[in-house]
Amino acid sequence: MLTVFREHGRTLFVGTLVAITTFVLFYLMTVFALSWGTTALGYSRQQFLVMLLIAIVFFAIFIPAGAVLAKRGRRVTLLWVTAAIGIFGLVLGKLFVAGLVGAEATLIVGLSLMGLTYGPLGTVLSELFPTSVRYTGSSLTFTFAGIFGASLAPYIATWLAKNYGLPWVGYYLTGAALLTFAGLLAVRETKDDVL
Repeated sequence: MLTVFREHGRTLFVGTLVAITTFVLFYLMTVFALSWGTTALGYSRQQFLVMLLIAIVFFAIFIPAGAVLAKRGRRVTLLWVTAAIGIFGLVLGKLFVAGLVGAEATLIVGLSLMGLTYGPLGTVLSELFPTSVRYTGSSLTFTFAGIFGASLAPYIATWLAKNYGLPWVGYYLTGAALLTFAGLLAVRETKDDVL
């Protein structure tokens, strides 16, 4: 760990940026969505959990789909998916409150995008570090992205929704996507990018 912090601090920071949107998106679509859906939007907990179960199927389907897309270039795949997440953030607020169909569509789209990032993410993070610290570096990167992306997302989203409205939750997601996009632009693809 000391070697990673001492000799690969920049890589650790950039890798955290690369992974942060994945965590923000997942926790917005699960923890925040469940809380907001059952309080502010009036769905019963049982009804919303069924909605989440349906959307989780799409998450599971799109993990291998993301891995297949990543064969053409992991970095470029993540760039495209991150751009899509950023756009999704701009419509998330309006879509989520558009009745049962809108709420389900929000969950399905969000978790599908999450699956597309999750497929190639582990490989991208491990490729950032040299072999001697690959496991430790990728583990720390994943952990820091989880701390700054996952643990804070439900609280930030709830605060934004209560104080500024639900569209600001989407803008928060778009902001996270911009950070990830910047991180992805700062790393190289280890195999040729194919557009």
